Amino acid sequence: MTSDVARDKAARLLKKQGSMSSLASSDVHRGKNLGLPVEKSIDKSLLGECSMSTVSFTDDPGHDDHYRPPVKYENSYQTAPNQKFPTARIRCIISDVLESCLRHEKYEPELCRQLSKTTSEIIKTRVREMNIPRFKIICLVHIGQLNNQGLRIGSRCLWDSTCDTFSSYEFRNNKLFAIGSVYGVYFE
Repeated sequence: MTSDVARDKAARLLKKQGSMSSLASSDVHRGKNLGLPVEKSIDKSLLGECSMSTVSFTDDPGHDDHYRPPVKYENSYQTAPNQKFPTARIRCIISDVLESCLRHEKYEPELCRQLSKTTSEIIKTRVREMNIPRFKIICLVHIGQLNNQGLRIGSRCLWDSTCDTFSSYEFRNNKLFAIGSVYGVYFE
């Protein structure tokens, strides 16, 4: 009972001083020094075996505070883009990448799985190099075997038809087909 009262009293005292509890006093007394300055130690007789030490950087003159919180920008409330998403230029990028990467390839499931990821990343990187402001870029590449079959690919998302748009290109050779799509979603 008395140890609980003493522990609560010590915790309130530390809270008022703005110190932060970080090390158990048993670690400090055993010689485990982590290189942190110890401000106060609570007496073991007051707390029994559950005593703790506190560490504060505010009183340490040698501590350089290099941590800076991340800058938070205010919303600009710009609900429409200054420039339109360049769908024609992006279509050229998609066609260049698909034709250069897949021109002589044959369909093999594992290879095409990796090619799908690789071409998607290449397209996304080249589109981001255009530095289109305030648009999120989403790139998808589907690769499949060409075997006289039919295929429909669809996508669904929340869409603002005044700002959001996409560009796509279809590639075919003798053994496979590929469909590359880049979505530009305006970020308000």
